[in-house]
Amino acid sequence: MSVELEKVSEHRSFGGVQRFYKHESSAIGLPMRFSVYIPPQAESGKVPVLFYLAGLTCTEETFMIKGGAQRLAAQHGIMLVACDTSPRGAGVAGEDDGWDFGTGAGFYLDATQEPWSKHYRMESYVVDELFNIATTQLPGDADRAGIFGHSMGGHGALVLAQRHHPKFKSVSAFAPIASPTKCPWGHKALGGYLGSDQSAWAQYDASLLMEKSSRPFPEGILVDQGLADNFLAEQLYPEAFEAACEKAGQPLTLRRHEGYDHGYYFISTFMEDHMAFHAQRL
Repeated sequence: MSVELEKVSEHRSFGGVQRFYKHESSAIGLPMRFSVYIPPQAESGKVPVLFYLAGLTCTEETFMIKGGAQRLAAQHGIMLVACDTSPRGAGVAGEDDGWDFGTGAGFYLDATQEPWSKHYRMESYVVDELFNIATTQLPGDADRAGIFGHSMGGHGALVLAQRHHPKFKSVSAFAPIASPTKCPWGHKALGGYLGSDQSAWAQYDASLLMEKSSRPFPEGILVDQGLADNFLAEQLYPEAFEAACEKAGQPLTLRRHEGYDHGYYFISTFMEDHMAFHAQRL
């Protein structure tokens, strides 16, 4: 079933087109926004599609403005899709009280706890609704889809790629929250959205999922992490994901970079490598 898409804006970019859309979301029950970069190669047919999940406080615009990926997407003939980081205007008491829970902090899961469970359904939105829009109403090829993200979105990419394997053929991340069951951001989000049962939390922890897996992505996973990242020690735990991949026989390239922090200057520095990584696998 097609979704009525309202085009908010359109911009020519590197021979392709950058668009921003708004639509009524059946998964969320509220209007949602997303952005898409359609490369020039899409004029002659379907193209690989790469979904980007942004981090805390970000929107569907952040990556497209700051990431520097459009030039690379045009070179590789890849369509880029980025969504918002939560529902907006759900009317839940307390959703705007902090920057790390509620608005702008949907954590790419389907909440099970009231009052969040009615609208905070970002997993279903990304994996079902947005995926279908991108591959039926837009020129993305459903058989050549990848996913990547940053911070909370890196968590989302690593988790959704595993939970919905083999829907996404490639996965990478920048400074992901790699084991949310171990960190304050994760405890706040998973406890609030999923309740106190930590067995439910484990279903959204990339490291715990990988521990129970067996080489789900034989062509490898790419993760980049800055060593001057203020959140590294307390929140990110790349070493937990590294150990889990070793246990699962999962090839992982985890690159640690001196002097780089948690922001888009870091992300844009290594965007070329991530785009090439996905292009080779899609």
